[in-house]
Amino acid sequence: VQLQASGGGLVQAGGSLRLSCAASGRAFITHDMAWFRQAPGKERDFVASITWSGGSTYYADSAKGRLTISRDNGKSAVYLQMNSLRPEDTAVYYCAATERAWPAEAWHEYKYWGQGTLVTVSS
Repeated sequence: VQLQASGGGLVQAGGSLRLSCAASGRAFITHDMAWFRQAPGKERDFVASITWSGGSTYYADSAKGRLTISRDNGKSAVYLQMNSLRPEDTAVYYCAATERAWPAEAWHEYKYWGQGTLVTVSS
C-alpha cells in the first residue's frame, strides 16, 4: 500500500481544513487506516483511526468533537476533516495503514505511511 497525504496549509484559529490521503494498491480495502501528527520537537501522536469497512472510528481525546476521519474505499482514500482548529493542532499530519488488531494507536503498529502534510494554525 502506497499512501500520499495532501490538503495541509495555513489556517487561522477556528478555521477548518480537510486532509486527504490517496492510496494505491488493492490491499487498501483490507487495512485499517489512521492519521497521526507530529509537532516540531515532539513525538508522533495518534489522532484518529477507522476500520477497513469504515464502520468504526476511534479518536484521541484531543481530536474528539473537532476532527472526523472517514474513508471512501471506492476512491481508495481516507480523509480527516478538521474543524475549530487551534494553534496546538499545528503539526505534520501523516496517514498510515495497518493490518494489526483494532484499534491500533501506537505508530509502530502501522506498516505503511504517507509522506506527511503540514498544517499550520495561526492564533
